[in-house]
Amino acid sequence: MRIGIVCPYSWDVPGGVQFHVRDLAEHLLRRGHDVSVLAPADDDTPLPPYVVSAGRAVPVPYNGSVARLNLGFLSATRVRRWVHEGDFEVLHIHEPVVPSLGLLTCWAARGPIVATFHTSNPRSRAMIAAYPILQPALEKISARIAVSEYARRTLVEHLGGDAVVIPNGVDVSFFADAEPKAEWQGQTIGFIGRIDEPRKGLPVLMKALPRILAERPETRLLVAGRGDEREAVARLPEAVRRQVTFLGMISDEDKAKLLRSVDLYVAPNTGGESFGIILVEAMSAGAPVLASDLDAFAQVLDHGSAGELYPNEDAEALARAAVRLLADPARRDGLRERGGRHVRRFDWSTVGADILAVYETVTAGAEAVAPDDRVGLLGRLGFAREARETRDAREVRDAREARDARD
Repeated sequence: MRIGIVCPYSWDVPGGVQFHVRDLAEHLLRRGHDVSVLAPADDDTPLPPYVVSAGRAVPVPYNGSVARLNLGFLSATRVRRWVHEGDFEVLHIHEPVVPSLGLLTCWAARGPIVATFHTSNPRSRAMIAAYPILQPALEKISARIAVSEYARRTLVEHLGGDAVVIPNGVDVSFFADAEPKAEWQGQTIGFIGRIDEPRKGLPVLMKALPRILAERPETRLLVAGRGDEREAVARLPEAVRRQVTFLGMISDEDKAKLLRSVDLYVAPNTGGESFGIILVEAMSAGAPVLASDLDAFAQVLDHGSAGELYPNEDAEALARAAVRLLADPARRDGLRERGGRHVRRFDWSTVGADILAVYETVTAGAEAVAPDDRVGLLGRLGFAREARETRDAREVRDAREARDARD
């Protein structure tokens, strides 16, 4: 199958959507499909052979973060050329409501479009205000995917329609088979994320750290990610600072090794998360997880069965839970075992098959689906209007037949 995938965010700056697009593309390529990815990227960015640059992105505040997006006349020209030359059987657009390449592709595309919605934002005034502009593009979408129930809820409440929930995927074996690093072992807590992005929650973890060290003085915190390291520890006592090691940006291989090495992975994120791919990666690597009780995190962690949860933004509760887990190897082993079982549902062998099933459904065409199955399937894939019209037509037909029988 010839598949075109659109990534709205810059390929230069790592992020959950970019990783998902990359891993999906590589999974499909391994399955023998012809895949091309269109993404913003600086001219000097090394790109995999399957990625086509749509030009440089610009930073724009979006969903509590700063996203690097691409929208303009030159980008529109490149999108049209990519769509025309690709002659794709299906286009898969990620975040089509973001003012970037996905929206441009919706306008330019002809044929089946699958859209994946990643954002979880219960009160997006921008999305509501932009709906009249977005509506013509959204009506061209053949099927909708949401990465979580909370992303689906955002879609339903702001844009209408519905979506099938297919989570982000992870190559479980990549993390499970990584070799731990000796220097990262021994009473270590891990954190991976952008240091200077408040919603990733590092300030909450830093606030909890003195309490953790008071009870477990041998504990070290390993921090991987970009940002101002001096600012991150500015409010900590000198003795506490010495227990924090900043690793900077690390490769995927080192991320897997880090997660295999730590005694506890902490995800102190404070909001704006629709899924929590790092939790899945940590469970895949066998790291016990302690996370804030965001709705999306609770779902990923099977509501506390596959990882522990603490009240969001409560540094004292985080510290108490971390101390308890670091002092209880049996509890950590239990979390590893349950997390290892739970995480299998997120492996690309499962997630990729589900996404391919959506592709095959939209390319085969709704006419190939039996009438009674059509409504349910269309509804699950987000064809709410067509499903409703099909149901209404059947009800009119049944009423007519009943009337004729009475006559």
